[in-house]
Amino acid sequence: MESMVMSSFWHGKKVVITGQTGFKGSWLSFWLLHLGAEVYGLSLAPNTTPALFEQLGLANHLNYQIGDIRERELVRRLFTEWQPDIVFHLAAQPLVRRSYIESVETWNTNVMGTIHVLEALKSLTHPCAAVLITTDKCYQNREWVYGYRETDPLGGYDPYSSSKAAAELAIASWRNSFFKSSHIPIGIASVRAGNVIGGGDWAEDRIVPDAMRFLMAKEPIEVRNPHATRPWQHVLEPLSGYIRLAERIYQQLTSPDWMQDRQGLYGAFNFGPPLSSNRTVQNLVECILQHWSGSWVDQSKPGAVHEATLLNLVTDKAFHVLGWQPVWDFEQTVEETVAWYQEAAQIASGDSEQFQALTWRQIEQYQADAVVKTNPELIY
Repeated sequence: MESMVMSSFWHGKKVVITGQTGFKGSWLSFWLLHLGAEVYGLSLAPNTTPALFEQLGLANHLNYQIGDIRERELVRRLFTEWQPDIVFHLAAQPLVRRSYIESVETWNTNVMGTIHVLEALKSLTHPCAAVLITTDKCYQNREWVYGYRETDPLGGYDPYSSSKAAAELAIASWRNSFFKSSHIPIGIASVRAGNVIGGGDWAEDRIVPDAMRFLMAKEPIEVRNPHATRPWQHVLEPLSGYIRLAERIYQQLTSPDWMQDRQGLYGAFNFGPPLSSNRTVQNLVECILQHWSGSWVDQSKPGAVHEATLLNLVTDKAFHVLGWQPVWDFEQTVEETVAWYQEAAQIASGDSEQFQALTWRQIEQYQADAVVKTNPELIY
C-alpha cells in the first residue's frame, strides 16, 4: 500500500492496534499502513458479515494475532515480542444495549482488557506512546446542554458507559502509579470521541449501518430513539486526532525532559464535532434520505433500556495542545458516509483493491479539506 502523502515520522514505526478488525480499527490500520508504519494487531476475529477488515484485505498487509485482550498472558507476551513504538488500544465491547445483556463480559473486556494492556506496557524496553480509546459516554451525564470537558466527573448509567468510566480511572491510576517514575519513557493518554459514523461500519444495533441495511433492502428505516441528540462525527475526525496525539507524545518521550509533561499530553483528550453537528437521530436519518431515496418509521418503545438523550464534548484542549479541530460539518459527514456505502454496494465481494481505492479516496478528500480549513496539523 503506497501513499501519495507520506509522513517521515510514521515511516517504519512499529504500531500495535488492539481491535484492528473492528470498524475504527480497520480505518486506522489502513491509514497508518499508507503512512509507512509497520502495523501489528490483536483482536477477535471480525464479527460482522461483511466486515471492513476483510473488504480492505488488511490480513495481507499487517501482522496480527486473533486473540482476546481478556487473556492477560497473551497480551503481555505479544507486547514483549513486538516491542511497539506506538500503541492504540481500541478493543472493546462498544454497544450500550448489548451491555445490558452481557454486563459482566462488557466490564471484563472494557476494564480488565484495558488493565492488561497497561500491564503489558511495563514489558517494553524503549519509549512508547500509548493512546487508549474510551468514549464520550464515560462522563457523568447530567442531560444538560453544556459540553463536557476532560476535567468533568466520570460516571455512567448503563454497564457500557460505567465500564468506560472505570477504564478511565484505571488508566489514570496506572499512569500515576507505574509510569511517572519509570526509567523507560512511556506516555499514556486516553481519548474520548463522540458518535462516530462512516463507511464500512456493519455492526448491529447502530443507526447508520442499520439504516444502510434497510435502504439496501428497499425497506423503511426503523428508528428506535428519534429524539435523542448525539455529536455525530466522521470516523476520520477522531482518528486524525489519535494519530496526531500519538506523534506528539512520542516526540515528547524522546526529548531530554520527557517527564515534564507541561502540555498535559499524558492525560485525557476529547475529540468531538462542532456544536452544529449535535443533531437528533431523526435529523441524521432525514439527512441520509437526502442522499439515498427511502423512508423511515418511528419504532420508539416505552420501557426500552435507558440511553442518554443529550451529550456533547468540549474540544478546546485538543485545539490548543494539538492544533486539532474537526474538518467536516454534519452535512458533509453524512454525505461522505452514504457515498461510501453506495459505491461499496457496486463492488464485488472480495475485490479488496476497489474497496481500498474507495476508502483511500475519502482519506485523501479529508486531508485536502483540512488544508482548505487551514488545519495543516491533520495532514500526513
